[in-house]
Amino acid sequence: MKIDLRSDTVTLPTAGMRAAMEAAELGDDVYGEDATVNKLEAKVADMFGRDAALFCPTGTMTNQLAIRVHAQPGDEVICDKLAHIYLYEGGGIALNAFASVRPLDGNLGRITAEMVEQNINNPHDVHQPITKLVSLENTVNKGGGSIYDFEEIKRIKAVCKNRGLILHLDGARLFNALVETEQTPKDYGKEFDSISICLSKGLGCPVGSVLIGSHELVHKARRFRKVMGGGWRQAGALAAAGIYALDNHVDRLKDDHRKAKDIAEMLTRNSHVKGCYPVATNIIMAELRDAMDAASFVSKMKENDIHCVAFDKYLVRFVTHLDITDQHLQLLADKLKF
Repeated sequence: MKIDLRSDTVTLPTAGMRAAMEAAELGDDVYGEDATVNKLEAKVADMFGRDAALFCPTGTMTNQLAIRVHAQPGDEVICDKLAHIYLYEGGGIALNAFASVRPLDGNLGRITAEMVEQNINNPHDVHQPITKLVSLENTVNKGGGSIYDFEEIKRIKAVCKNRGLILHLDGARLFNALVETEQTPKDYGKEFDSISICLSKGLGCPVGSVLIGSHELVHKARRFRKVMGGGWRQAGALAAAGIYALDNHVDRLKDDHRKAKDIAEMLTRNSHVKGCYPVATNIIMAELRDAMDAASFVSKMKENDIHCVAFDKYLVRFVTHLDITDQHLQLLADKLKF
């Protein structure tokens, strides 16, 4: 039995999701005529208490569209050094926005208001780029699914407001954070100028992310989306999957988190594993001992039909999702005894 823990992007649509996709009303979204896309965008905008939303193929696109709208050539973006926008989006900040990046060394990918304040450039110093945008990631992928303290987010927002900066959220796995905390989507909508959420990770959709913000932001982002080749035609079937996921797959994320904690406990009993990052959501980061590097560990696991990802020389990532069952966990417990 294959156990695929490489990412929560490997999920397949559930039977209920497939039925919703089959029944979706379709139209041409470039003309604004796909009723199901319009319904998804309105639903997400209302959920976060914002004016508008834009359905896109990927979270990389929604992040890059936000940065492209917010930043001008020569501006600077502040983020953590582990941020997805910095490490895993193909240098898009430089390519799309012609902006530079100030990566900070936070705690498991999370920066603080004090760190932001200390790294804002003097706007009158012609030697430095103009600090324009702060981007946070919640949960933090390379931080092992770590969750931001919402009070710290509010402090960061206060710094941004005081210093005239824009605040963006890469919320690819935001719903994983929401089910573990007391905040609501509207709480996040109040603090951030733009938010990107993914539907194709823990929520289990085959494709799709949504950019959320003001009418002006979304209007500009829609134009850049077209420039990037991201204009949809009959995308309603994919949007229907997103609507179904938001209605049916959010609360069940807690089950993924439970299984992640179980897997982390199993891993710590493996002789090659030194320890795991604290498990807050659905991502497990296992640190290995020097005797076996990550590539060798991943290869050994693959021999047993267990699939995971090397994230550094001695760091391996496992991610739980809706297609991982308790039966998979029972099998994994035996396979990890080497």
